[in-house]
Amino acid sequence: MFTGIIETLGEVKKISADGSNLHFTIQSAISTALKIDQSVAHNGVCLTVVSLDEDTHTVTAIQETLEKSNMLHLRVGNKVNLERCMQMNGRLDGHIVQGHVDQTAICVKRAELDGSWEYRFKYDASSGNVTVEKGSVCINGISLTVVGSEEDEFSVFIIPYTHEHTNLHEVNVGDTVNIEFDIIGKYVARLINR
Repeated sequence: MFTGIIETLGEVKKISADGSNLHFTIQSAISTALKIDQSVAHNGVCLTVVSLDEDTHTVTAIQETLEKSNMLHLRVGNKVNLERCMQMNGRLDGHIVQGHVDQTAICVKRAELDGSWEYRFKYDASSGNVTVEKGSVCINGISLTVVGSEEDEFSVFIIPYTHEHTNLHEVNVGDTVNIEFDIIGKYVARLINR
């Protein structure tokens, strides 16, 4: 389980194919502290560390992960939001994040405001995922509060710290991001649809 509070940015150093899987080698400030078989969220996708080498770690994304996330869009040099799993004795600063990306969304608006940024995202609502105003959503692994919510779009406001210390500053209109909808909202929506 994760909180959606990004620890650091990593940089993609290598991508290699193995059948339908992709291995991503990431360089980051936390790579040296990781262990083989540890779960780490990469842009909100929970992936297992499969190898370590000095200041890099490698993770593997299987076909289902590649189909549901923006991992296929990653290129060498891209920045990736990283978060290690939550410690049981720690504070839950963001919200409950599982690291299981539900789907992707497209950035349809990016506006610099006076001291913050507004981002708007459009997604395929046919799977029943929903957002609510003042509810939580996870974008590329970042726990954020929904400001505006419609059936297939939502917006968030970003403070300067989050903009600077995550890969959101690289997201532009037309870019694809990973979305994990709030787990409590998903359970409520499923119960109502029964």
